Amino acid sequence: MSESAAPATVVIYSGGMDSFTVLHRALREGREVHALSFDYGQRHARELKVAREVCRELGVPHQVVDITAIHGLIDASALTDASQALPDADYAEANLKATVVPNRNMILLSLAIAKAVNIGADRVDYGAHGGDHVLYPDCRPEFVEAMNDVAGIANFEPVTLHAPYLRTDKGEILAEGLAMGLDYGKTWTCYRGEALACGRCGSCRERLAAFAANGAIDPIAYDTTGDEAATSSQRPDAATSSQRPDAATSSQRPDAAAEGTDHV
Repeated sequence: MSESAAPATVVIYSGGMDSFTVLHRALREGREVHALSFDYGQRHARELKVAREVCRELGVPHQVVDITAIHGLIDASALTDASQALPDADYAEANLKATVVPNRNMILLSLAIAKAVNIGADRVDYGAHGGDHVLYPDCRPEFVEAMNDVAGIANFEPVTLHAPYLRTDKGEILAEGLAMGLDYGKTWTCYRGEALACGRCGSCRERLAAFAANGAIDPIAYDTTGDEAATSSQRPDAATSSQRPDAATSSQRPDAAAEGTDHV
C-alpha cells in the first residue's frame, strides 16, 4: 500500500506523446505517480523502451506488465499482426480502422484499476483525447464515463478514471506540454519500431501536424528517404537531422524480452 502523504495515481504510460504529458501533469499536481505499461504483443517494443528510460530518469516507479498471453484474442489488428500492412495516411475511419486493437483500453484500464486498489491509489490516469473519438470507440467520452462509473463500484475502494485530455486534440495536448517545458524527444509515436520514425503512418502524421499547429519542430528524427511527409515545413531541419543517440538500438519484438527486467 502507498505510504506517501500525497494522493497516489496509476498512470497508464505507453511511452507516447499523450501519456508522457499525462504523466508529467500528474507529477506537477503533486501526485505520487505509479507508471504502468503493457506488453500485449504489439508489433514493436520501442515505446516500452522509451517509457522505461523516462521513468528511470524521473525516479517514477514503473511496472511493465506482460500480457502477451492474450495476443491471440486481440491479433485482428495491424498493430498486433505483423502480416497486415500498416496504413500510411492521415487518421480517418475509412483507412485506419485496421489499427483498432479489440477492446484494448477496457483491458488495460481494468488492470490499472486493480493496481490502483492494490496500492491504495484513488485515481487512474490515461491519455484518451478528442482526436481519437471518431476512430477509436474506447477513447470516446461515453466509454470513459461508463468505465469511470464501473471503477467507482467494482471494488470496496472507489477509483476515479481521469482522462484530462478527453475533449482536447493532440495539438492542444502538445501546447500544454511545451508550456511545461517537456522534451518530446523522449517519446515515440510511430507505428513502426525502426531506428527513425517513418513520417508516413497516421500516428506520425498526427504528431507532425500537432507540432506544426504549435509552430514547433519535432525533436525526433525521421526517415526522409523518398517521402515528403517528414521533409515538409513541419520538419525544417529534417534534411540535416541525425539519429538520436539511442536510435540505432533496435526495439523490435524479438529483442524486447532481453531488456524486460521489470516485466511481471
